[in-house]
Order: sequence, then structure tokens, then C-alpha cells
Amino acid sequence: MLKNSMLYTILVLLVSITFLSFRSNASKAEKWRRAAGNGFAVLELFTSEGCSSCPPADALLERIQKEAGNKPVYVLAYHVDYWNRLGWKDVFSDAKYSERQYQYSRFFKGQVYTPQVVINGRSECIGSDEAAVSQGITQGLSSVPTVGLTIEARQEAGNIALNYQVTGNTRNDQLLIAVVQKHAVSKVKRGENEGRTLSHAQIVRKLYVFDLKKGEKAKEQIPVPEDFNAQEWEIVGMVQDPENGVIAAAARSVVL
Repeated sequence: MLKNSMLYTILVLLVSITFLSFRSNASKAEKWRRAAGNGFAVLELFTSEGCSSCPPADALLERIQKEAGNKPVYVLAYHVDYWNRLGWKDVFSDAKYSERQYQYSRFFKGQVYTPQVVINGRSECIGSDEAAVSQGITQGLSSVPTVGLTIEARQEAGNIALNYQVTGNTRNDQLLIAVVQKHAVSKVKRGENEGRTLSHAQIVRKLYVFDLKKGEKAKEQIPVPEDFNAQEWEIVGMVQDPENGVIAAAARSVVL
């Protein structure tokens, strides 16, 4: 009887801990969903299929993307290439994304690691740390931007034509255009995630940098990727200071 009583007590404690953990995570998400202000949050996740610590971060950012709804929360997943030498080549990886992460490490005077999330170019944290990520989103959404960005994308003769407008003081800022695949699934055959089927969200397939054109409206063109599908891809634009990495504005567009 005593043994059964102890087992029952342990079971109750485990259920209580699980419930409290669920409530805690829900309250974190609810806090940023209720954030007031006209701000935004750009979440740049540096990840890799070769990293066994990355799938939880990928899952967290995918859930945040779904929960954001109409909130100006922009998730961008960059697959770095420095894990490729350890047994599995990530098909979405690109040396340019690794360099972008190294650039942030110089701004933050910190280490390069995966999974890492950079929020609005202002702060960074472990990509699977929900509390830190949620806090960053709340701060971003509660801020008061001094720069505005609108963007429209349309397919024209093998290219994607971009019409954009930037308002406010942009100094020497640049316009970054991320071509994003919303979802993909990979079966990993080697490396730390060998045998796993991984789900990816908001994969950056191409990243372009332009000097901002002053004036009411401006245009740029980028090539259409080979496997592009307008229903399953989107464009995310950012206005960023190349001297410190701070992102002053962001906007999203479907491709018409």
C-alpha cells in the first residue's frame, strides 16, 4: 500500500510539473501576442540539419510563426554551411549565411554557434530558449520604429520585380531582400541527426543586399529561383544598418 501511495504521489507531481511548464510557456507566448505598440520582430535563426541541438529551435520558431498571425513577426531560418564537413551536407546551407552569422558575432563580440536567434539585429540568444526569444519578441513589438517599409513583389519575365518605399531617417542603411520558402521536410541520412525526418519553416533560399534609393518609391529586380512556387514562398524585406546590424524596419510580401 505504501509503495502504491508513493507511486501515486510521484505521478501527481509529474503531472503538476508538466501542467505548470505548459502554463508557463503559454503565458510567455500570450505576453508577446498582447504586446502593444507599432513595433516589429525579425527573428533570424542560424541552424543546420547537421546539428542535433537545432531541431528544437526549428520547431519553436515554426510554432512562433504560426502563432504570430497578423502580428509583424518575421521568422527567417538561415542554414549555415560549417556543419557540412561533419558528415551531412545541408541542402539549404549557404556560405553567405555563415558569413552573416559571423558578422553578427563581430557586432555582439560573441561566439558563433547553432542554434542561435538574432532579434532585430539588436540581441541574440540560444534558438531553443523560449523565454529569451519571447522576451525579445515582446520588446520588438513594444518599440516605436522611426523607419517604415512597404514592399510589393510581382513576377515579370523570369524575374521578381520589387516595388518598395522607405520612410524616415535611414542614414546609410541598406535594403535586404530574403526569398523565403515557407516549409520543407528533409530526411537526414548521416551526421548527428542521422535517421531523422526534419521539418523546416521559413527557409531563406536567397538573400540580396541593395543600397537604399531615396525618394517616394523605388524598384529592384531579382531572379526567380528554379524551384520557386508563389503559393509556398514569400519575400521579406529589411532595412538594416551595416555598421552595427540594427534592423530599423521590416515588411512581408507575397509574390503576385
